[in-house]
Amino acid sequence: MPNCGIYRPSLRYLREKALNKLRLLPILALLAASCANLYAKPPVPEKGVTRATLPNGARVVIIRNTLAPVATVEANFMVGGDETPKGFPGMAHAQEHMAFRGCQGMTADQTAAIYALLGGDNDADTQQNITQFFATVPAADVNVALHAQAACLAGIDDSQAEWAQERGAIEQEVAQDLSNPEYKFIHRLNQIMFAGTPYAHDPLGTKSSFDKTTGAMLKAFYNKWYSPSNMILVVVGDVDPQSTLATIRELYGSIKSHPLPARPQVDLKPFRSQSFTISSNLPYQLGFIAYRMPGTDSPDFAAANILSDVLSSERGNLYAMVPAGKALAAEFGLAETYRKASVGFGLVALPAGQDPRNAIEEMRGIIAAYAKNGVPADLVEAARKSELAQAEFQRNSIPGLANVWSNALAAEGRTSPEEDIDAIRKVTVADVSRVAKEYLLHVQTITATLKSEPSGGPVASKGFGGKEKVTAAPTRPVKLPEWAEKQLAKLQVPSKSLAVSNTVLPNGIRLIVRTDLTSPTVTVVGQVKHNADLQTPRDQEGVSSLLDGLYSYGTTTLDRIAFQKALDDIAANESAGYSFSLQVLKQYFSRGVQLLADNELHPAMPQRAFTVTRMQTAQFVAGNMQSPGYRTSRAVMKALLPATDPTLRHATPKSIMKLTLADVKNYHAATVRPDLTTIVVIGDVTPQEARSVIEKWFGNWKATGPRPNTTLPPVPINKPYAANVPDKERVQDEAILAEQLNLNRFSPAYYPIELGTHVLGGGFYATRLYHDLRQTTGLVYYVGVNLGASRTRASYSIVYGCNPGNVSRARQIIVRDLNQMRTQDVSPAELHQAKALLLRQIPLGEASENAVANGLLSRAVVGLPLNEPVLAARKYEALTADQVRQAFAKYIDPANLVQIVRGPAPK
Repeated sequence: MPNCGIYRPSLRYLREKALNKLRLLPILALLAASCANLYAKPPVPEKGVTRATLPNGARVVIIRNTLAPVATVEANFMVGGDETPKGFPGMAHAQEHMAFRGCQGMTADQTAAIYALLGGDNDADTQQNITQFFATVPAADVNVALHAQAACLAGIDDSQAEWAQERGAIEQEVAQDLSNPEYKFIHRLNQIMFAGTPYAHDPLGTKSSFDKTTGAMLKAFYNKWYSPSNMILVVVGDVDPQSTLATIRELYGSIKSHPLPARPQVDLKPFRSQSFTISSNLPYQLGFIAYRMPGTDSPDFAAANILSDVLSSERGNLYAMVPAGKALAAEFGLAETYRKASVGFGLVALPAGQDPRNAIEEMRGIIAAYAKNGVPADLVEAARKSELAQAEFQRNSIPGLANVWSNALAAEGRTSPEEDIDAIRKVTVADVSRVAKEYLLHVQTITATLKSEPSGGPVASKGFGGKEKVTAAPTRPVKLPEWAEKQLAKLQVPSKSLAVSNTVLPNGIRLIVRTDLTSPTVTVVGQVKHNADLQTPRDQEGVSSLLDGLYSYGTTTLDRIAFQKALDDIAANESAGYSFSLQVLKQYFSRGVQLLADNELHPAMPQRAFTVTRMQTAQFVAGNMQSPGYRTSRAVMKALLPATDPTLRHATPKSIMKLTLADVKNYHAATVRPDLTTIVVIGDVTPQEARSVIEKWFGNWKATGPRPNTTLPPVPINKPYAANVPDKERVQDEAILAEQLNLNRFSPAYYPIELGTHVLGGGFYATRLYHDLRQTTGLVYYVGVNLGASRTRASYSIVYGCNPGNVSRARQIIVRDLNQMRTQDVSPAELHQAKALLLRQIPLGEASENAVANGLLSRAVVGLPLNEPVLAARKYEALTADQVRQAFAKYIDPANLVQIVRGPAPK
């Protein structure tokens, strides 16, 4: 589902990665790509890579990857924020949006319908020097995706009427980012550090400039920059390269190229050190020191990446601030990577209300000491091993590999990602120390604090608005182009389940193994069934969070530093807890599992670490309880659940500070049990090999005492309620509509409601809510609808962001659409589209090893059959419009919706 966004993951990833080391936030995905680069030519020949340059200059790269019957098509145009006209910084971004509003021979409605029927996994982003359009589809449908991409290269409509509607959506995207304190920090930093260059403004754009933008201006921008000679098309997946290339020649070869305008020059100027503070709605304070670092064109960029890894090593002096109790988290990373420069960030997270100056200055001193004295050789070697290992893991995701190739070729100007890998191999300790001295010692910096500001509590409100006439929901079928109609008229019902080994070991561990030979790597994911709301002893709220925070301190046989070194020696990524994981090269599989088991079963939990972690956890909880994010989620839960529901238990600073080390050890012994554990192993390993290794290191683990209950009781239907949670940092409201349903994941009604949910959402403009709230009215930038269900409970929620004055109007449209689902049969075209969307998402859910592993794990933990996607597909195919209507009429009642709005009070 395309939200047509600005690519900006780096700073948020850096902050979340740092905090995750404290185990206070959920574990996120690992950073997808090594960004190190030098400039050697790729090896010839390239195994599995087919290249061509068409007569019109379009460059094509096809990478065959048979991980799943899936393909990703990614069209990269070398135009972005750098090339925008003066005074119109979001022009490239707006043009990206307009590609979904009609292309040559393909209307906006057809575009949305085609991608929905393909499975809905498509999007676009605008970066500083590239604009990317990408779609992941079943491999059998790759020609349809290529047709759709070619239509937009041949011409984008850019009509004034369509822009008038899309402008509201893109201005809501601006409002969304202006509600994000991290975006405001990056925006201000770029203005200072890169003043007088295109890097001083990002591609997002501004409301004032969009108000002055016209369809004709967008068309002129398109005519300048959208040319085959300015495009690199990357296709990755289970495709026949020669057949796919022949199709590309046919579809793209006749599109004429034209000369490109001169690109703006980037002339970096010196800047003076500055400090500033920005108010934040985060539950903790963030302190930053930003350095101007080499860009991707620089021969020093690879060394800068290794330097970043060295500085953020858990064996390094910067991270040591965390176990010393001086910071909640500490990290260094490269972000905002441009061709001529990048930004290096030192980051510390601190409790809300704490003066950040001492911690920031200590971080500055640590970084300066490394720059002055040189970096440790063993940390350089560990960083190099890690980057090279990650290059292997990149092959385990079809869309991820397409992104790696696209960024290397289009954003960085390489001939192959292999240049990045080769550059990493060549980096020496002397290179890293030289780069550290040149870019981090006696240089100008930007110092910033994101100061946490508490919010007020929820304020009850009417929340339901007046009665305003709204447009009717779309019911007319969309006539597809001839090249798409026949292929997409078919429902692709999967008939084969994933081949897996599924066994229960003698101690009760359920072991699921999937052999995949895509790369010489192995991934392990696991979960211990656990419910802190049910299992936490009375007056010990917060004990599970405290236990989670202690896993990073090593094991009873290896202290924190020794344990991290053992992981570094094999270039493994590991995390322990109730959810645990391991990524390791095949040759180190047994050693990696040994370390994982040691950490999971025998965490060190030293007294000093307990004391520090208890204080840090209490400080985090204190700030979190005052934050608008926490207060919003708390308001939703209290409105949906009975006052005595176990999930309303929550930790407080007082309950945490009362905990003892004995409490934590007892909780670990009682709740971390093999008979509650599921482990999934995927990669270059046979079921026999996997079982042998898992049994070797987890086999002696035994459960003691009765098996605890981890399943929540059912809950009654909620009553309607509305409230506003103040958040003065937001300019855009986030509205949450939710209700409890009288069913669960195993109820027969789950399937017709899930199918109907895909009539409402999941397919961008082709589905009702996006059509009504964004395409035709421009009220929102995003709207999400979700049926969440567990063994005993289910809830229905719709979340959207819009201006305070439009919250009620948007709600009215949502309620109207829900009522229509309850009272009128959906059209045959909508039913077919929703089925196609769900059915094609099944193979798309196998597009990466992580997706496969986590899908198997989640089904096992809930209690579903491992082949549930195939079983569900048959149920979806057989459902009728009448069954969907009846299920919505029985279980969905808009009159019971809870409405919680975060931000300015709705007007």
